[in-house]
Amino acid sequence: MTDTAPTIVNRTLRRLPNATYRPREYLTEAEVDRLIETAKRRGRNGVRDAAAILLAYRHGLRAQELCQLRWSQIDLRYGRLHVNRVKGGQEAVHPLHGPELRALRPLQGNSPYVFVTEAGTPVTTAWFLRMIQRTGKAAKLPFPAHPHMLRHSTGYKLANDGQDTRSLAHYLGHRNLQSTARYTALAQDRFAKFWKD
Repeated sequence: MTDTAPTIVNRTLRRLPNATYRPREYLTEAEVDRLIETAKRRGRNGVRDAAAILLAYRHGLRAQELCQLRWSQIDLRYGRLHVNRVKGGQEAVHPLHGPELRALRPLQGNSPYVFVTEAGTPVTTAWFLRMIQRTGKAAKLPFPAHPHMLRHSTGYKLANDGQDTRSLAHYLGHRNLQSTARYTALAQDRFAKFWKD
C-alpha cells in the first residue's frame, strides 16, 4: 500500500537583494521635493503628509521616530527639535528652519503627538510606509519608494554637501562610524580634487 499523505516541505523564503527592487536606496533632493509637492496635493491630509516627509528627510528620522514624535520634543519659538533615536542611537537637538516651522505650525492640535490620524490617534509606521509608497507612485518616481529611503537621502545629501563623517554620524544618531561611512562612499564629489588638469 502506498502512502497518500501530503508531503510537507519546509522552505525558507529569502528576500531578494534591494537592487532587484530599485536601483538605489536614496532619493535625490529633487525627488524628495517632488514627493513633498505631490503629498501636498494628495487627499485630505496633504499638509500633514508633506510635513512628515519633510521632517523625516531633514532630520534623518526613522519611521518609528517620526510616528512617536511629540510636541514636547519641539520648540517652535526657538526652532529646536529634540530627536529621540530608536535602536540605541544617540539623542540630539537639531535646529528647525523656516520650511519645517511653517510645515509644523498648522499641525498643532490637542494631541501630544505631532502626526495624528483623523481620529486623533498617533499615526503608525504602517501608515507611513503606505503613504510614502502611494505618494512615490503618484509622484511618478522611477522606482518604488519606502520610508527609510528618506533617512538614506539625508545622509547622502549631507555627505555631498561636504559634512564630515563624525558630524554626520552624530546628526543621524549613529554610534558606529561604519554606519555613516556608506554615505561618504556615495558622495559624488569625493574624488573631485584628485586630478587637476
